Amino acid sequence: MDHIDELALAFTRLPGVGPRQGKRFVFHLLAAPASERAKLAKLIAALDTNARQCPRCLRFHNGTADAVCGYCSDKNRDDTQLMLVEKDQDLLAVERAGTYTGRYFVLGGVLTLSGKGSFREKELLQAIDKRLEEGLKEVILALSATSEGEHTADRIREIFAPYRGRMAVSVLGRGLATGSELEYSDAETLRAALNNRREA
Repeated sequence: MDHIDELALAFTRLPGVGPRQGKRFVFHLLAAPASERAKLAKLIAALDTNARQCPRCLRFHNGTADAVCGYCSDKNRDDTQLMLVEKDQDLLAVERAGTYTGRYFVLGGVLTLSGKGSFREKELLQAIDKRLEEGLKEVILALSATSEGEHTADRIREIFAPYRGRMAVSVLGRGLATGSELEYSDAETLRAALNNRREA
């Protein structure tokens, strides 16, 4: 395989990128100035040193290895609420809506109906134990309105059974259309879904 094909194949490993789009990316880079390619390569290489995973919510952010992210270090946020989202992009979508002021936990994936997929189950339970000591009262399941999101929410309800009575568990209201992904929902829809949440 030549270098152009190999790079195009590497691009197809990115979400939503097919073979034709991968090739377009390569030819765009070939036509771009060398300085632009060098800057892109430098930014990608710098991810290892400049981006870290927050030890509390597990989202990626700019910071040192031990530093918590801006959301977790913000003392003005509500410790009584913890929102569970699938990925970092979902957290950013909720923040854009400007309604929620509680804490977050990024699951890092969802379960599929075929039994594939996973989320950070062990880390989630550890986070819940710690958050309960800090005054947690409600966990909000903010998962996409898809079969995978529903399946994951069902599993989370199962593992939360021992915590019944110590905290409420709610899900986003149906401002979200069935089949819609949280990441692509507009701010008004997310506000309605959050305000209309119900007990899970």
